[in-house]
Amino acid sequence: MAGSFETSDNHKNKHHQPIRVPTLRGDVYRAAKEMIADLAGWDLVSEDAEAGVLSCTKSGGLLGGSSKITVTVEGPEGIPSTTVHVRSESEGGLVSRDKSNVAEFVKPFFRRIC
Repeated sequence: MAGSFETSDNHKNKHHQPIRVPTLRGDVYRAAKEMIADLAGWDLVSEDAEAGVLSCTKSGGLLGGSSKITVTVEGPEGIPSTTVHVRSESEGGLVSRDKSNVAEFVKPFFRRIC
């Protein structure tokens, strides 16, 4: 089963919404990269600091398959106003874990930077 899920203001659950903080973009980007390193089963595949994009993979086991997760950190340079978006795309498996993948990052990351 393939699927996807991403943060949006339309979601009611705060762990499924973008994170907005009055912090410099570079600081939030570094914290996001550290968060990925701290999450079990998450592997950083590529990064583009200039664009604020971190690409990861996460294995969901036999039932969940693997997921490609993209963390995007947006905000103007030099102004403490940053938004973080998370998108999970599953590749196979019997059960889509995209919603829980997004929450797995957002919940502890919100605590870390807020």
